[in-house]
Amino acid sequence: MPFTIDSARGIFPNTLAADVVPATIARFTQLNAEDQLALIWFAYLEMGKQITIAAPGAANMQFAEITMNQIRQMNFQDQSQVMCDLANRADTPICRTYATWSVNIKLGFWYQLGEWMEQGIVAPIPEAYQLSANASAVLQAIRNLDAGQQITVLRNAVVGMGFDPNQLGEYTRVSEPVAPPQEIGKRTQIKIEGVDNPTVLSYINNLNANDFEALINLFAPDGALQPPFQRPIVGKDAILRFFKEECQNLKLIPERGISESVEDGYTQIKVTGKVQTPWFGASVGMNIAWRFLLNSENKIFFVAIDLLASPKELLNLAR
Repeated sequence: MPFTIDSARGIFPNTLAADVVPATIARFTQLNAEDQLALIWFAYLEMGKQITIAAPGAANMQFAEITMNQIRQMNFQDQSQVMCDLANRADTPICRTYATWSVNIKLGFWYQLGEWMEQGIVAPIPEAYQLSANASAVLQAIRNLDAGQQITVLRNAVVGMGFDPNQLGEYTRVSEPVAPPQEIGKRTQIKIEGVDNPTVLSYINNLNANDFEALINLFAPDGALQPPFQRPIVGKDAILRFFKEECQNLKLIPERGISESVEDGYTQIKVTGKVQTPWFGASVGMNIAWRFLLNSENKIFFVAIDLLASPKELLNLAR
């Protein structure tokens, strides 16, 4: 075999990803719990003036309802302690429950806490609270990012909170119901300037339609998918779980691409464009590159999704 998953990760090496995002997240995680929570709150208020955040649906939040009601009934001191425990990744019942939730449930949990803070139901950040110098620097770094990068930083910051799921042993993953695929007659077929490969076009079309069963059939049995700033997810079962938990109701808007034949019948294809998420809708388009490596049977051996460093990277199709 001419490619391994590791070697496939190096296709189109001139793709410039937004490395400032993981760097900012790393700086955030080094803050103490109080500064982390205050920074999230300040950023939430500031972003709310520029970006309309979508309220989570009832289906997303039913699994968090028991925990949310527990927190709502606590006094302010205990509420603050719960949030600090989550930031400190403590071993508590609520932190363990949080660790089992899908990304969307975690995002909905923090959205609801933010709403309750504004309403005075949950302990707010003290009015006179001053961020430390380090936290102020991180907040300024977030301000300097574009909107898509900002929401990625804040998303990853809260998703990583709670008890380490790797230390839970066996547990049941809790995720919202999977939306049914869009009806065939209502699907819009995309076009990509410079790319007419049917596998790549089907990947975009099926993902836009929430048709995850058709989508996973585009992958080779040993295929892999690499989300932004993560290690590759290998194998069709794991990839399908990722699609169902983290990719519902996305809107992919590819613009242009390039296709090149490589050794042993493989084809590498790079596509650039934007992605809109159900949490932020059309108000935020994240600048994305998809780097595909297709095997000789035109199945996806590897695809990397890269959050790009800047809008001008949408035009960077060089190898």
